[in-house]
Amino acid sequence: MTHPLKPAAIAIAASTLLSACSDGASSTPNVAIGPPASTTQLVSKLLLDAHGVKEDDYSAYQEGFGAALDGVQDGNIDLSIGILGLPSGSIENLQAAAGDVRMIGLGDEAVDYIEANSEYRRFVIPQDSYEFLDQDVTTVTAYAVLVGNTHSIDEELGYELARLMHEKAEENTHAQSAFMTLENALNGSAGIPIHPGAKRYYEEQGLEVSNPVAQLEIQGDKSEYILGTGSQGGTYYPLGGEMATIWNNYLDGANFTNIETGASIENLVSIRDDRMDLGMTVHAPAKDAVSGNGEFDDNAIGNVAFIGHIYPEVIQIVTREDSGITSLDDLAK
Repeated sequence: MTHPLKPAAIAIAASTLLSACSDGASSTPNVAIGPPASTTQLVSKLLLDAHGVKEDDYSAYQEGFGAALDGVQDGNIDLSIGILGLPSGSIENLQAAAGDVRMIGLGDEAVDYIEANSEYRRFVIPQDSYEFLDQDVTTVTAYAVLVGNTHSIDEELGYELARLMHEKAEENTHAQSAFMTLENALNGSAGIPIHPGAKRYYEEQGLEVSNPVAQLEIQGDKSEYILGTGSQGGTYYPLGGEMATIWNNYLDGANFTNIETGASIENLVSIRDDRMDLGMTVHAPAKDAVSGNGEFDDNAIGNVAFIGHIYPEVIQIVTREDSGITSLDDLAK
């Protein structure tokens, strides 16, 4: 039985992580750390740093999570890191195919390190999230949010996007849509200017909004809008597709297309460059983009506005039972 709450997740899936050589030594594991310039890569490196794993301890593969799990299943990739839902259909499929998935938790020291160096916070994955779990698993979480381009999303459209996210959430069949509630609406918004249309909607619903309000600089009329999501093997792409379908069903004169991307950072950069109108992102890089920190050091993005919380992002770590891996510490040489 799955847990009724289904947060999104960064999932680490591994097959035979250490293959023995004839002299008993182990080979360097192949680790899929996410697509180039992605939040997945940043979090992957943070996780590995927290366990003392250096870059020469593994071979890095820049794969989306769907392709990475295919590699895990066929044995070409030993460890894969990706941002997914909880439970993740991809991980469930891996378990169905392999039958020996093991989830690894984070220790207190690793959690403390991650909390001190990122926006992720402690989270416990319930045992009944996956059938193969035999206990709760300690990890960390952030938030997935929807942001809009202040050059193309006018006040009325921003209002309608926020309204439909919540008032038509029951028409969204993706598991993560359960988190698109007014109670959660502002989760992950701290440090990000809010779209004035979204602010107006939330205040009408009785929410107190303290975020600075984004300034709109609409550049001409348009009817075609691009929503940046993530890889097809992750959560963003299918969930974003359902969100776009709902908007298309209720907003006359506007057409929304969800596209596959490298997720958070690519979406934020595409909004900056006016190649995208809406983007799904982890809240931490969105906050960095606005403030000019992290990957956006001295290169702040001024046309990004918060529209709404989508679901929590949770780090999950899974391995194959025959790998002998019980902690990410086992990767460190």
